[in-house]
Amino acid sequence: MPSCNHSIPQPTIFTLAGIPGLESSQGWFSVPFFLIFVITIIGNITILSIIWIERSLHEPMFLLLATLSVVDLCLVIVTVPRMLGIFWMNAKEISFDACLTQMFFIPSFYVMESGILLAMAFDRFVAICYPLRYTTILDYSMLLKMVLAILARAVTVLTPAPILTKRLEQFQTKVIAYSYCAYMALVMIACGDITNHIVYGLLVIVASVGVDLVFVILSYILILHAVFHIPSWQARSKALSTCGSHLCVIGLFYSPVVFSVLSQILGYHMAPYLQIIIDNLYFLVPPMVNPLIYAARTKQMREWVFQVLSCHRD
Repeated sequence: MPSCNHSIPQPTIFTLAGIPGLESSQGWFSVPFFLIFVITIIGNITILSIIWIERSLHEPMFLLLATLSVVDLCLVIVTVPRMLGIFWMNAKEISFDACLTQMFFIPSFYVMESGILLAMAFDRFVAICYPLRYTTILDYSMLLKMVLAILARAVTVLTPAPILTKRLEQFQTKVIAYSYCAYMALVMIACGDITNHIVYGLLVIVASVGVDLVFVILSYILILHAVFHIPSWQARSKALSTCGSHLCVIGLFYSPVVFSVLSQILGYHMAPYLQIIIDNLYFLVPPMVNPLIYAARTKQMREWVFQVLSCHRD
């Protein structure tokens, strides 16, 4: 239970600390964050444009990739501008309502991204294990249902966060030791018993990212089982190559979460500023790298990009 010897009523304005302990270097940190933002915007808009223009890419795998790009764009748009405002203009103040809004949308888009990666794993599972029924199982109506289910789960799981936070009446300080409004960062400066909030935070992780990771692993176990029963080595290699991009994206997305959980279980504690930097990268690196991975490793995307580049040279 947090110490509340000098508690204050629920503030109307909070202060985002940015990266505590590295205040003098925050101007330098703005450079990589700004570059990440620009690369993410360009990369994901390029992916969306290619899929929109090229009708041969209007199939489940690429439509799910387009959905992933939309979510990635939304994630960086609600995250990075606020960080750059802190780093460049010292705009650290944020209203309580704006804080609650950011607290809802940032993890919501993150949970949606996890759900889309699971849907993409299901897509690869059907394509490899049931190739003759692929278009029947994953038609447009099924894709729409999956996307709506991903959206509904994110809204359902994250809606309690601002509601529970709104009920917190006393705080130790108005300063949130983060560069954005994170649920647990705000809860940890509240007074009183926060056990329910901690349990809720853990349930969100388990019920979303944790469940998705389990089913992603299960999907690939079944995929590998099916692939290694293919007699032709060439056919095996071709089947596995279709999963390459997705496996890279999965590793990039889930490895920081697994690392964070394991470090807490093993009792490893990082410096606060390092933890905040890593938490920021959870949200920012995958949206930047995802388009690069798919453009480099997906044959149809690679050919289209080369075609565009050759046209510009001419």
